[in-house]
Amino acid sequence: MGQQEKVATSLAGAVSEEISASLTAVDAELARRYPGDPGTRQPVHTVYVPGDVFEPGTLRSWGDQALAALDEHAPDAASFAAVLGIPEELAGPVHDRVRAKLEREPVENLRIDFEDGYGPRPDAEEDEAAARAARLVSEAYANGTAAPYTGIRMKCMEAGVRDRGIRTTDVFLSGLMAAGGLPEALVLTLPKVTYPEQVTAFVQLLEAFEKAHGLDAGRIGFEIQIETSQSILAADGTAAVARMIDAARGRATGLHYGTFDYSACVGVSAAYQASDHPAADHAKAVMQVAAAGTGVRVSDGSTNVLPVGPTGQVHEAWRLHYGLTRRALARAYYQGWDMHPGHLPTRYAAVYTFYREGLEPAAARLAAYVAKAGGDVMDEPATAKALSGYLLRGIDCGALDTAEVARLTGLTRADLDAFASPRRGDLTVTAP
Repeated sequence: MGQQEKVATSLAGAVSEEISASLTAVDAELARRYPGDPGTRQPVHTVYVPGDVFEPGTLRSWGDQALAALDEHAPDAASFAAVLGIPEELAGPVHDRVRAKLEREPVENLRIDFEDGYGPRPDAEEDEAAARAARLVSEAYANGTAAPYTGIRMKCMEAGVRDRGIRTTDVFLSGLMAAGGLPEALVLTLPKVTYPEQVTAFVQLLEAFEKAHGLDAGRIGFEIQIETSQSILAADGTAAVARMIDAARGRATGLHYGTFDYSACVGVSAAYQASDHPAADHAKAVMQVAAAGTGVRVSDGSTNVLPVGPTGQVHEAWRLHYGLTRRALARAYYQGWDMHPGHLPTRYAAVYTFYREGLEPAAARLAAYVAKAGGDVMDEPATAKALSGYLLRGIDCGALDTAEVARLTGLTRADLDAFASPRRGDLTVTAP
């Protein structure tokens, strides 16, 4: 071992104690504001269905329509891969997994819409629709047909529709409570947020509901839709979206970009409104930085180009949607919106190709990091966290199997969770 080194110090222990004491408030603030990723499953998309259109068989209908589109416009793996440019070696696995997903779980995240997709209605009509939505959601969870995540998008907190949005939220949540309680995977979406005070007001609403029903404080979370320029850059030059996360008091679960409202707000003409416009990239980059470390996840928006009509037109729309989804994934926007059943095949094809083409390289890098084996890339703990998160997202959405990831990495699901979210506890790597 050689000669033992003599350790010398110059500072008294009180110096370290004084420094720690001076940073106590900062330590607490960091822990409060930046708890890290929650470590839960993030859906790959959100599907919006108007409140008056939602039926018990809506999710199955979306899956069946998506399968029918595949049968009509790309009936086998080779033709589907040719349309989208999927590598030949992935054509079969991706096609098979997409079909299996559409048969098993076509929609990961359902939002029953009472905002733009529903529009202004007489109060009695919206009351009835909100109560009906609560009943159908409760029944779906009871019989096992619900999407993994389900909720509503109410009208916003602007003066003209505020009372209606509050009432719809109350009717829906009250209906769920009367039917047996709130589902664990309940998600609410607050649209068109412009000022942090509107988020504070929505928190006040949820606090009042929780108190009225004896629920735990903070039980109900919600997403914030970013659809106005003022939500990105406030009048005083600050990033309003960061203050909105703080105003949510730990209830915010996501920031969702609204492609078309935001584009119109900053003056983008209709022909150029898209999720890859520079204005969209800027807004999402600000959202991403504001949300980093907070546990709030960022979602991309949607495309309004629908895959309908003759086969050539469907293929063109599919290529557009596939390309936008792949682009978003590369930029770490792991969720988006889908507006039509025909978008489901390309949503899952893009997601599955993204994870399957990177499976072996990511697994090899993570295995080498754990074994301290070295190689042509020197990874750090932060990269190991990213590699584990990548593999976990692939498993959660059905792109990857737990067994194949374990075979390639030598790690269990628990090991991956520990790398991806170290705050869950001490990292202990075990054999699969």
